[in-house]
Amino acid sequence: MSAALDQPAAVRLSLADALRSARETRALLVGPGVLGETGRLFREQFPGRRAVVVADPETRTVAADAVAAALAAAGIGTEPMYLFPGAGLYAEFGYVTRLEASLCRHDAIPVAVGSGTINDLAKLAAHRTGREGYLCVATAASMDGYTAFGASITHEGAKQTFNCPAPRAVVADLDVIRRAPDWLTAAGYADLSAKLTAGADWILADALGAEPIEPRAWAIVQGGLRAALADPAGARAGRIEAIGPLVEGLMLGGFAMQWTKSSRPASGAEHQFSHLWDMEHHVHGGEAPSHGFKVGVATLAVTRFYEAVLACDFERLDVAAAVAAWPAPETEEAAVRRMFAGTDFIATAVTETRAKHPAPAELSAQLERLRRDWPALRRRLQAQLLPAAEIERRLALAGAPTAPEAIGIPPARLRSAFRRAYHIRRRFTVLDLAVRTGQLERLLDAAFGAAPASTAP
Repeated sequence: MSAALDQPAAVRLSLADALRSARETRALLVGPGVLGETGRLFREQFPGRRAVVVADPETRTVAADAVAAALAAAGIGTEPMYLFPGAGLYAEFGYVTRLEASLCRHDAIPVAVGSGTINDLAKLAAHRTGREGYLCVATAASMDGYTAFGASITHEGAKQTFNCPAPRAVVADLDVIRRAPDWLTAAGYADLSAKLTAGADWILADALGAEPIEPRAWAIVQGGLRAALADPAGARAGRIEAIGPLVEGLMLGGFAMQWTKSSRPASGAEHQFSHLWDMEHHVHGGEAPSHGFKVGVATLAVTRFYEAVLACDFERLDVAAAVAAWPAPETEEAAVRRMFAGTDFIATAVTETRAKHPAPAELSAQLERLRRDWPALRRRLQAQLLPAAEIERRLALAGAPTAPEAIGIPPARLRSAFRRAYHIRRRFTVLDLAVRTGQLERLLDAAFGAAPASTAP
């Protein structure tokens, strides 16, 4: 076995161990009944500072009033609570500027009470107003972004990730989170499930010399992942013994991203599908499907694709034929421009494709490596992944959609996303393996059945 395939075991780290790897988050409270500790934690992390609770009408009822009471009980001075509107709130830059304008009238530290949208809005506004941090109170196990650096915000018509620090401290009261709407928990379960295929993509990237696995980040995300995903029905029912590991798994993903300053530990091809649909402004029933639901559908699709990949005999790959068929950069760029004509992200697709388009000699060396190491690499990937049928069963038990039509993506569009998602990010994933070996269409046929001629890229 080559050194690249000799990866570290997924040693399970405690939350305390993982927290020591976080570059920005310094404190995390997870457990039932910890909401009342918010004031003490704020005083420890922001001594002598005033606070301003940021919420919306729903999260005010669920937790923000209790957070304000905990701050007052700890002797923390506060500004009047900042409330976003209750209807139609989403992570859009206009809401950032509104909160920013309010924060500029005082120097209080934001205490964001909510899930993904409120956290991202407060995260970016706190950064843009020069705060030395903020505190987040999570109200749902809905995504892994609580402890992640960066904020995903829609700006100028496109979803963008703005660089900004993760929260200084996080409070996750399981008594609050277990009572969140079950669709939010389902979205978080789906987002955590994506770490299985994301891990497989990192194994591929490492084995083929594209991006080495960072051992500590790998351990943070993968060490307790199977346990965190073990009880989807319990998570849906709000049982503490299931919600607790799920919340911890989501928090750990953010810590790994802080450690590496990259989303690689928690994001692979399945997230590229979600980002693509965001960039295409996809809506279903008049609304954009949740990030977790898009990722969950994509995770199942990518897992099925992986099963087709694992059935291949890449040790017999005709490397010379694959290299001979590899397009020149200018040919590829022209194809990308045709593929994304009429969109507002042609430049992104061109830039990302160009950044990862290997020269023939580099491609030949990589494919020779694949051919040589494939038997051992296949075993490693098989150990990382769960069967697609099991992923589907678990997502359904959690209450997450499994069919692409459930989020408004017809099968033909899902199939085309395998080619289109490849072009929007330079990260090496199973999509790159399929494209570089010239096997994409054959693998799609094996995974999903032959496509009508009109849907082939």
